[in-house]
Amino acid sequence: MTRVLMIDENHALTDSVGLQCLEQGIAIRMADAFRDGARQLLETPVSLIIVSSSLVRVSPQDLAKLFDTLAPGVPVVVRVDRAQAMDEQVRFELQGFRVVRVPFDVQDLLVKGETPIRKVTPSPAVATAVLEALCR
Repeated sequence: MTRVLMIDENHALTDSVGLQCLEQGIAIRMADAFRDGARQLLETPVSLIIVSSSLVRVSPQDLAKLFDTLAPGVPVVVRVDRAQAMDEQVRFELQGFRVVRVPFDVQDLLVKGETPIRKVTPSPAVATAVLEALCR
């Protein structure tokens, strides 16, 4: 892993993650708005993308299509806040995204970014049943 793009409005978190990545010899680019992150993806290749779920204004399916277009084959990790419901995390995981909750360890994040994940596209009925079971 050589370069990470972190799209997140939490400046304290991006600074902390950035310093930890630099300590491990990994370059990091930061953007606090989704459009700025997309622009950076067009300018500079990256090995991993981290995006805050609070900045995502499209469905996880559309987000997957967008990143497949902008950065094909680059793993994407979606950051969710601890206070967010579990179904938010599951929505992203069902589309093949890796998900981390704050706080997280950067080393764990990097391992998660390098671990292959199988994209799952369940039927709407199966997805609904899974979400209901998780929310009980």
